[in-house]
Amino acid sequence: MKYLPEYLLLITSCLYGGNIQAKEKASSPNLVFIMADQWRGQAMGCLGLEPVQTPNLDRLAAEGVYFTDAISSYPVSSPARGMLMTGMYPTNSKVTGNCNSATAPYHVELPTEARCWSDVLKDQGYELGYIGKWHLDAPYQPYIDCNNNKGKIAWNEWCPKDRRHGFSHWIAYGTYDYHLKPMYWDTDASRDEFYFVDQWGPEYETDRAIDYIANRDNKLRDAGKPFALVVSMNPPHTGYELVPDKYKEIYRNVDVETVCNSPIIAPKGTKMGDFYRKSVLDYYACMTGVDEQVGRIIRQLKEQGLFDNTIVVFTSDHGDSMGMHEHIGKNIYYEEAMRIPMMISWPEKITPRRDSTLMIAFADLYPSLLSLMGFKDRIPAEVQTFDLSASILSLENTQEIAQPYYYLLPENLTTGYRGLRTKKYTFAVHATNGRTDEWILFDREQDPFQLNNIAPDQPTLIKQFSNQLKDWLKKTNDPFMNCL
Repeated sequence: MKYLPEYLLLITSCLYGGNIQAKEKASSPNLVFIMADQWRGQAMGCLGLEPVQTPNLDRLAAEGVYFTDAISSYPVSSPARGMLMTGMYPTNSKVTGNCNSATAPYHVELPTEARCWSDVLKDQGYELGYIGKWHLDAPYQPYIDCNNNKGKIAWNEWCPKDRRHGFSHWIAYGTYDYHLKPMYWDTDASRDEFYFVDQWGPEYETDRAIDYIANRDNKLRDAGKPFALVVSMNPPHTGYELVPDKYKEIYRNVDVETVCNSPIIAPKGTKMGDFYRKSVLDYYACMTGVDEQVGRIIRQLKEQGLFDNTIVVFTSDHGDSMGMHEHIGKNIYYEEAMRIPMMISWPEKITPRRDSTLMIAFADLYPSLLSLMGFKDRIPAEVQTFDLSASILSLENTQEIAQPYYYLLPENLTTGYRGLRTKKYTFAVHATNGRTDEWILFDREQDPFQLNNIAPDQPTLIKQFSNQLKDWLKKTNDPFMNCL
């Protein structure tokens, strides 16, 4: 059928790479990669869909390319981050679920031997810094003495130097959701030498990012080399309420019912409806707070004369259901979980524009950024995600792209969901112990809120999508292929 690609992804003919090569390391661009956690793509001030205030991100979107149909293929923290770092899908990245004590027996963590994009940049002479949430190490006993390791499942873990993949400047933690008193390990800290900060996490992390960019007296990096800095902020992840009052005050007079008129938000007086109403204004407050920190980072880049030759990325690992579609978490095929913000600025190369055509995924940033930075020929052969650098630069983008969707159980890779998202459809199939037992198909053009599963009425489409998905799973060596 005309709206289906002949293959899962036919994009290579549209791509070019040889003419993006940097002539010398000295002219290579810097990279500042700013990442939020659990920020759904629909919640941006410049989109006008929700009453969230994001003036700095709106400005960044206007200064670069803003992809309004960006997605997370596996909308969960560790798997999304694992795909970003390795450029491989979860059965190959080995980060098949969230890193915690429950998945540790299945070796769910970023492999030490993985060839990450940061390893590539390190080998090309870059200075690298990482600040904030990492969440790619499996906790082990005795567990770190912190609040989110005291329940049935331990979550937080230290990352030793040999597992940092080239990041020589390190102010980070595994995962820790007490945003008003976060904890960190510095570069040379041992496992027991973590510390707590009486400051909102994104604000503290931005202070440290500004220090790294300013690099006073060349103490934090070699000023003669290009640098790549990741700033990974936890909000607007739960708990939403753990945000400074000054950001909450911005939404104090917003009538919450005015933002609850979507058919996917449950009525007041229901468990999910009340959760949404309790959470959404604090969620916006977190976003406005993160937005302010992004503005501070960009101002510092401009003050240091670095902005024009720095690629600035803002995105999120996944979205957030927050009770929509009767779903609390994020690991689901609905738009509120899969859609993410994504904007990329590089004044010297990228023409400012809004792109609603390209369906770029979070994990595609590995090869795409390396190509943009002049290192296309250094992308490891095992990278599976898509180099969309040409589309990031192109003013005319007509690519037909289908992106995969994943929901894995680390203990049983033939139970869970696999799927595809095209511009028109969201398709997913569920299996239990290798046997398919549910098919999902939404026509998002006719049903943008994904209220009507049309799979029972579309056997021809289901067969076509199933065959297309099976081809993809074979190509990526996913055992779920035997379920189809």
